[in-house]
Amino acid sequence: MNHPVPPAAVNPRRPFPADLATALKTAFGERVSMSEAVRAHHGRDESPFDPVPPDAVVFAQSTDDVRTAVELCGRYGVPIIPYGNGSSLEGHLLAVEGGVSIDLSGMNRVLSINAEDLTATVEAGVSRKALNEALRDTGLFFPIDPGADASIGGMSATRASGTNAVRYGTMRENVLGLTVVLADGRIVTTGTRARKSSAGYDLTRLFVGSEGTLGVITEITVRLYPLPEAVSAAVCAFPTMGDAVRTVIETIQLGVPVARVEFVDALAIRAINRHSNMTLTESPTLFFEFHGTDASVAEQAERVQEIAAEHAGSGFAWATRPEERSRLWNARHNAYFAMLQLKPGSRALSTDVCVPISRLAECVVETEEDLRGSPLPCPIVGHVGDGNFHICMLIDPAKPAELAEAERLNRRVVERALRMDGTCTGEHGVGLHKMGFLLDEHGADAIGVMRAVKHALDPRNLMNPGKIFSYDA
Repeated sequence: MNHPVPPAAVNPRRPFPADLATALKTAFGERVSMSEAVRAHHGRDESPFDPVPPDAVVFAQSTDDVRTAVELCGRYGVPIIPYGNGSSLEGHLLAVEGGVSIDLSGMNRVLSINAEDLTATVEAGVSRKALNEALRDTGLFFPIDPGADASIGGMSATRASGTNAVRYGTMRENVLGLTVVLADGRIVTTGTRARKSSAGYDLTRLFVGSEGTLGVITEITVRLYPLPEAVSAAVCAFPTMGDAVRTVIETIQLGVPVARVEFVDALAIRAINRHSNMTLTESPTLFFEFHGTDASVAEQAERVQEIAAEHAGSGFAWATRPEERSRLWNARHNAYFAMLQLKPGSRALSTDVCVPISRLAECVVETEEDLRGSPLPCPIVGHVGDGNFHICMLIDPAKPAELAEAERLNRRVVERALRMDGTCTGEHGVGLHKMGFLLDEHGADAIGVMRAVKHALDPRNLMNPGKIFSYDA
């Protein structure tokens, strides 16, 4: 038993008619599966919730495939759940009302690379690593890096972010246009390859972050960036979390254009050392990366080192060769799996919040005090350059008391972030887990506007129902 789906978040599972199963098999042949193993795989993610499998899985290979599946489901009133790489953290892909999971991983073509315009158009199943591999000989790269090798479609649906957000922004800033299949089977395109537009409502931003509740994203046009002439990375240890975070705040407020700045607490460093065979000092640590020309990178690094020294930072260790940087960032990206090993057999209840940069130190220090009083191992990591940090609360799935303690801590950190004019989730999304907090953050009137949009585009509540907010007021 992990974490049962909140009863208030879902309606009863809807019937799955035999006629729909027959129609799907006729349309898709071997590319539809109702086997227990395939359904089980598509009914779990990295959230703490119990698995909830769909009734069937369709493996789409084109936008037309998606439209066919959506139209068939619509004919029988059966829900549709988009599926990317399965790496979501808040229960986004669980089939809480039953239905058909549309697996987009086979839609993995890079459709065009427009190097002169710094854009690329990809199908939704293309992963961020695959896109950068396709860009390898162009001198360009796609910077959004949430750690997991997520699909571009899933990253768009959850408005993903990551380690480079402090310099390059999030998916919100880097998606220029979309192709989306709506609940009634219509295919709409939003945006263009132009860098700006004043033409009508911004439908692109409406679908980015909609978590599959308004339509199925099948194609995405994204911004690209020139590879920097020079790249340098460094780690620096601090005596306290407050010292490390105040270094970040001052760095950002002084306008130093760091590309990445990551915070990892002492417990997470211990896990990383064990998992990745590193020898980092086991104390609060910042990971930096600098992009630019040789001269600008050197200037940035020197200025940050001065700021760190003013806050008792020590042991600056540099990684300038590509293999050294890769080893350093691979260790950071594998922190989630490393942290799980702190408590073998555990399950992670992971949460994230984001606050204004001026409140970050206060928020992190108060959170540290909460965690210090808990019996659970709770390492902290964060993309602190934009005020976002994560807590990985390790629980024994067989012990309800540990789940209750993790939820208590989660509630405390979210309430603190909201009190500081922050948000309940900086990049994980709402899914099932943070539906109540979304209401706290935005209020009933704003949720009512969101609900009106949902009703207009999906009047029968077929698109990933039970997520973000309740369909009925």
